[in-house]
Formats: sequence, structure tokens, C-alpha cells
Amino acid sequence: MNKIEAIKTERDGLAVRDMIAQYAKSGWESIPEADVQRLKWYGLFLRNPTPGFFMIRVRIPGGKTGSYQLKALADIAGTYGNGILDLTTRQQVQLRQIRIEDVPALFAKMEEVGLTSLQTGMDNVRGVMTCPVAGLSPDEVSDATQLVRAITEEILGNRDYSNLPRKFNVAVTGCPDNCVHMETQDLSLVPAYHDDGHGRSIGYNVLAGGKLGSGGYRIATPLDIFVTEGEALDVSRAIIEIFRDRGSRENRTQARLAFLLDEWGEARFRREVEGRVGKALSPAGVDARKPAEKSHVGIYRQKQPCMNYVGLKVLVGRIKHDDLAKIAALAEKYGTGEIRISPAQALIIPNVSDRKIGDLDREPLVKQFAYNPSPVYKGLVSCVGSDYCNLAVIETKGRAVETAKALEACLGSTLKPITMHWSGCPAACGNHLVADIGLLGKKAKVDGKVVDAVDVYVGGRSGPDPKLAVKIMEDVPCDRLPMVLEGLLPYHAREKMHRVRGGGAKKLVLSKETPSTTAA
Repeated sequence: MNKIEAIKTERDGLAVRDMIAQYAKSGWESIPEADVQRLKWYGLFLRNPTPGFFMIRVRIPGGKTGSYQLKALADIAGTYGNGILDLTTRQQVQLRQIRIEDVPALFAKMEEVGLTSLQTGMDNVRGVMTCPVAGLSPDEVSDATQLVRAITEEILGNRDYSNLPRKFNVAVTGCPDNCVHMETQDLSLVPAYHDDGHGRSIGYNVLAGGKLGSGGYRIATPLDIFVTEGEALDVSRAIIEIFRDRGSRENRTQARLAFLLDEWGEARFRREVEGRVGKALSPAGVDARKPAEKSHVGIYRQKQPCMNYVGLKVLVGRIKHDDLAKIAALAEKYGTGEIRISPAQALIIPNVSDRKIGDLDREPLVKQFAYNPSPVYKGLVSCVGSDYCNLAVIETKGRAVETAKALEACLGSTLKPITMHWSGCPAACGNHLVADIGLLGKKAKVDGKVVDAVDVYVGGRSGPDPKLAVKIMEDVPCDRLPMVLEGLLPYHAREKMHRVRGGGAKKLVLSKETPSTTAA
């Protein structure tokens, strides 16, 4: 039995809540190692790069939040933390450098505004994702907001789901624009149409077993199952329970749902799901997603008459607490106080009327957090990096901004739309394996010195035509990276990268062809 399974056998992770007040009095050094792990069930992570300080990961279902909640988080970050917040690629918010002594008061402030960090770490169903403009987009097939809420209510605080073999990522969307990386999730419900001979119905095709992290990108397996809105929760529950009961609990690097699916195969897994649900399920319908990816950064019309949503890019997801409070105030002044968090590390203000959109555009903060960033900034995403994460090998956010600025300076207007994602380690929190350009941090020896470096991947993506990324370069020193990418980006186009796989892709990227006019 591995160490974490032994800890869970001794006591459920949710039981540590009773000890938090005691540890707040006795200090972080009094916390035994087992409870350091169990605190992650409450979203509390003791970080080695900042000894004595915790990171708190706040659950924001579907990225849907309000100005009053973000103002509360901004206040907490300024009062109890270091004033810095990070937006994650799973639509969550992370607070930095929190002392255990302040956690009871901090939790009370979060609860006052309906926020929780419960089950945002370790072997739980993590934050459930959806399209950040669900219910707003004129192009959406369906609004998955209620389903996200139902799945969250099912698992939150429920000990039936607090002891999984490993973490479990869920995403549900009715958006056709591939704004969430659905093929990377343990469980994905993607928009689909199904015709049973009595008319067309709208629902979801079910995918399972996607992952990034150790072992690389495994594209989620289509289970050949179509579910209606009414069936979706039962089927989701069944898949989580199968993982709980039958997933491997030996080697934690091979304990995700992907490994159970590889062992069983899609046909057996489908039979197990039908057995748990208690009925035969419809075969998959027609995938309703478009081939292109859209991040919802910009100004777009809503389905509601005379209303718009404004997606503001938060560069690499890091924001100061006072800036977050100001953006929340903008949402109150120009919208209805609602705010959405995007997987592309953006904040979206919905319900801005036509008569107010011009005034919002003139706000100084909208220049800082632009709705119309350059192509390289718009697609720039980064994990936390080594300044706060003990798993990361290199500092990522600063490197990402530095590199983007250098590329802007030398390439400027010639750049085409492109996604560039940074991960500081193979855990792949920056989703580098599903980006046009993916950068994986590492250490490399150059002229006898160990330096920050990256491996360079190209052409990875999720969506209706998912592709595995191709590694084309290794051990590129970060200091030389702008020069390397300067020679790559002008000749990059997503379609080129997927025309040829493997070694052919390498030749294709590095050859000096005529730049494509097709947007990546």
C-alpha cells in the first residue's frame, strides 16, 4: 500500500476539518505529515518554496462567480496572504502565502460569500469545468450550468466520493468552440445531437480517461454513449463510482482512470456503466463541436438582446488583489456584478449593454487587462512555476511574459493567432501538450552550468479532431528561447503541424515555407 492510501485507510481526508482550529493555535510545525496531506482535502497546500505558508485553492464551479465573491477573495489575499492571486487553467482561484493561524477566520469569510476550498486537492473530484460563457453565447448548443451545479452538489462533502484512487477531473459543456480542453479530462460530456428515429434530441456524448501529467497526453476515449440532460448525472455518478471501486490503488503514477480504461477497453467499460445505471444507453450522437478553438477573450454579442460579454486577458493568470477588486467593481458598474473565469486565464464580464460598452472601453483598467491583446499574449498560459510550487523545475510565469515580450518586439504584426502554454514540470498544469506551442520546464547543462531550459512541443490540441503534441526540440535554454521561437512562429500554422506526424512534423516546422494565412 502506498503512503497516501495508508493515510486514507487510517482516517478519511474530510475528517481533518476538526483539527484545523487546533493547528491554528499550535502552528504549522505541529502538523503531522499525515495531516499535511489530509489538509489538501480542504484545499490547503503547504508549499516547500514558502516554508510555513499555505496555498489555498478555491472551488469556482464552471468558473461562474460574482463581484462580491471576488472582492472577498481580493480582501483575503491582501489581509492574510501576499496580495497575489492566480487564475488556474481549471477555472479556480489560488491564494498565496497563507498562515495556518489565519485559516479559521479566512474560511469564515469565504463561507459568508458562499465560497469553499473543499475537495480541491488530492483524491477527489476536482472543480467541475464548463464553458465560461455558458448561457450567454448565441452559438451554444446547450447551457450546462445546471448540470455542473448538480455534479458539484453530488460530490461536495460526500464521503462516498472523498476516497478515489487518484484525482478525477470533470468537464461538461454545451459550447461548440472548444474553450475547455475536453479530451484531457477523466470525464467529459461534449455537446451532441442524437436522432433516435423519432426526432433529434440535444445532449452530450460521453468521453472518459483523458489526462495530461505523468505519461503524457492521453486523449479521452469516446464511450459510444449519448446522454440527455436528465441522464447525465446518473451516468457521471456511475463512472466516478466505477473508478472509485475498480481503479488501481498501488502505483500513484498509474492510478488515473485512463489506466483502468486501457486495461478494460471501451466495450467492457461501457457495459459496466450500463450495469451501474441499470439500463442500456443510447449510442453516441453527432459531435456538435466546431474544429476551431475560441478562448472568449474579446467583446462578443450575447444571446440576450443588446447585451455583450467582455473577456479581459489576465496575463499568465496572475493578478494583484487590488486589481481584482477593481475588475469586480467594473462588473458592478457596467454589468450585473457577474464574472466568469476562463480556462485561458481571463476574466469575463457579462451583461454589458450596448450603451455602456463604449464607456467600459475607456476605463484605464481595460487597457491593462486588454480584451484585444496581441496574438502571442492572447494565447499565453502558464502554470504557477517554482516560485510557489515545489513540483515545478523552473520559474514559468516570469519566463513566459519575458519570452512573449521579446517575440512581440521582433515579430510584431507578423504574428498570427497562436496558443503558447508553459508547464514547469511533467504534471502539465499549464496544459502544454494541447497548445500550438508547448513548453515544458527542465534543467539542462550548458557550457558546464545548469540552467533553466525547456523542451518544445508543437501541434497538440483537444476538440473534435484531437492530436498528440510532437516534441521537436529538447534542452533549449530559456535565455535562448526567444531566438529559437523567432525562427519558428512565422512559419507555424496549426494545419501544417497536423498534416504530418512524427519526424515529418519536425521537418515541416523547421522548413522555410511561405507563411500560412490561416489562423492557428
